[in-house]
Amino acid sequence: MNFDLILALAGYAFVSSVTPGPNNLMLLASGMNFGFVRTVPHMLGISVGFGTMFIIIAAGLSTVFEAFPQLYTVMKVLAVLYLSYLAWKIATAAPLENENAPTTASKPFSFIQAMAFQWVNPKAVAMALTTLTVYTPQNPSWAILVLVAFIFSSINLPSVGVWTVIGQQVRRLLSNRRAQRIFNLTCAALLMASLYPILT
Repeated sequence: MNFDLILALAGYAFVSSVTPGPNNLMLLASGMNFGFVRTVPHMLGISVGFGTMFIIIAAGLSTVFEAFPQLYTVMKVLAVLYLSYLAWKIATAAPLENENAPTTASKPFSFIQAMAFQWVNPKAVAMALTTLTVYTPQNPSWAILVLVAFIFSSINLPSVGVWTVIGQQVRRLLSNRRAQRIFNLTCAALLMASLYPILT
């Protein structure tokens, strides 16, 4: 990989990672409801999960999608169902009075949950396919694939982290539970709106 290709990949990684999507909307809500520290596993799961998914797709899964295009439909159905469920969880989440207080009503995404979610996140799958076809050399070696995944994930982590910080700061501005509830409902509505490209 030459420097120009790496620079282009870095630019694409930043723009695609920092713009709104299911991952970032969920981190926004998590930052508000649970704070930054408790959302760190969620952020790490997104970045590591994306890098892992990219390598698996690059290793040959993309050809499976080409051979069986109906898998896209299956993934779309799973994405709609799961994102609808997550939107409901966000809408009904009970914000904590104290960021470090325990709660049994809800809890942030775990590292494994965030990793697994990338496979039903249509934006993440599209990002992985675009990275493979546009920003990865033809017939790449395993070392190149790992390098591309590392570059993307390294830029992805602080980019998605911005949304967690915004959520945490919003929490400080929303001094009452009613305002926090409205915020959660808004995030849930935006998450459902992110399904529009899939449905159309």
